[in-house]
Amino acid sequence: MSAAVVREFAAALQRVRRNQGLTYRELAGQAHYSHAHLVRAAGGTQLPTWDVTVAFLTGCGVPTELLPIWERRWELVSRGPADIVELLGTAESLEDLGAALSALARPRSLRTLEQLTGIPRTTIQGWFQGTRLAGRDRLDHLVRSVAATPTERATVARTLDRLSSGRLLSSGRRRAEPAA
Repeated sequence: MSAAVVREFAAALQRVRRNQGLTYRELAGQAHYSHAHLVRAAGGTQLPTWDVTVAFLTGCGVPTELLPIWERRWELVSRGPADIVELLGTAESLEDLGAALSALARPRSLRTLEQLTGIPRTTIQGWFQGTRLAGRDRLDHLVRSVAATPTERATVARTLDRLSSGRLLSSGRRRAEPAA
């Protein structure tokens, strides 16, 4: 799951809402999810769960016969855990690394991850969004906490080393050494 694909999916959700002329607050009343939750679902930084996606779409009046089309699209975007090693191996930016980490941690919330690891959720969110470079030990702690396989753990470490040793980061700058 690349960050660009997640953003495209979110943009499609936003178009559906706008075409119905709904505000997020109006949609929250229809979808039975909080305003903030729906804003995050269409924010493009993380793929919403399928349940949230269904609530969003039905709250916007999308007919149930169209939901299987959306579900196929959602499944394509949400590539499963079997693809995580491949995603990590091909990651070329912090955003790509973040998308793979987010898929690895799914379906846990940032709050749950914070409770499991003791790492502030804003830090974890920065890693998932590709806006922060993780320190190797802290990232390994997160990866172990979500019960990653030894292959996934090793691939995360190699990818982090590769990205932090001078490869192009999402900002377009080169970085010589990882931040703690």
